[in-house]
Amino acid sequence: MASDEYQFPGSPAVSVILPACNESALIGACLKALLASDWPGDSPAPEVIVIANGCIDDTAERARGFVEGFAARGWSLRVIERAEGGKLAALNAGDAEAGSGIRIYLDADVTVSKALLAQLHAALSRPGARYASGRLRITAHGWAARAYARTWRQVPFMSDGVPGCGVFAVNAEGRARWPEFPDIISDDTFVRLSFTPDERASVPAHYEWPIAEGLAALVRVRRRQDAGVAEVGKLYPRLLGNDDKLPLSAIGKLRMALRDPIGFAVYSGVALLVRLTPQVRPEWSRSR
Repeated sequence: MASDEYQFPGSPAVSVILPACNESALIGACLKALLASDWPGDSPAPEVIVIANGCIDDTAERARGFVEGFAARGWSLRVIERAEGGKLAALNAGDAEAGSGIRIYLDADVTVSKALLAQLHAALSRPGARYASGRLRITAHGWAARAYARTWRQVPFMSDGVPGCGVFAVNAEGRARWPEFPDIISDDTFVRLSFTPDERASVPAHYEWPIAEGLAALVRVRRRQDAGVAEVGKLYPRLLGNDDKLPLSAIGKLRMALRDPIGFAVYSGVALLVRLTPQVRPEWSRSR
């Protein structure tokens, strides 16, 4: 494991842990948005830890290109290279290097708004175990992805909950609830369900999170999402007691269908294809 770093004395206010496998095309925008974040001058600086895991592209080199920019602002940026792939192992490697009890876990395809980091820090700087995320904005480009997203964002879990897709954060007491990330499909589901609904907070600041493009890719990703949720339920059944996901009622479905027939048809069609072509444990794929 190789590491490049620029660190400053004192403990960071937050540790942003960013696993990245072959994310050369995306890592720059992600880090640029982080660097543009608003941050109170009287608070210790954040640190950002990029874990380039199993990369065969120049993800690590592109990330290192931001080290001087972070240093100029007084922030720490470290780039850790691991020969092994696997997001969960990368998260554990980042945790091992983190200097703050407040952890923000961030996917490399996410673009944060300027206010998100500071708001997450404030939400987690309270007594008791806490989990937080921002307001999710789904981004899509192709017709199928746009249609799917229009309906998906109306599902109660997405519109009213704290899904944490692409970004979730915990404080030190919350992070103490599990020793290491287990080797599972859905890290965000595992972490979210490790907290009761009352322990979760949604801050007003948003972030942009892209979904898969094209019907085939939407099916692959949806299958993986469903398999990840099922796996957590099978391996950690006690966590299901923390699930506050509201089912979509028949009336709700009818309203969606009448409001946006194409969007509802694409969303429902993807769900149907997933049920007709199940896989036990699909391999990870960005499918973007």
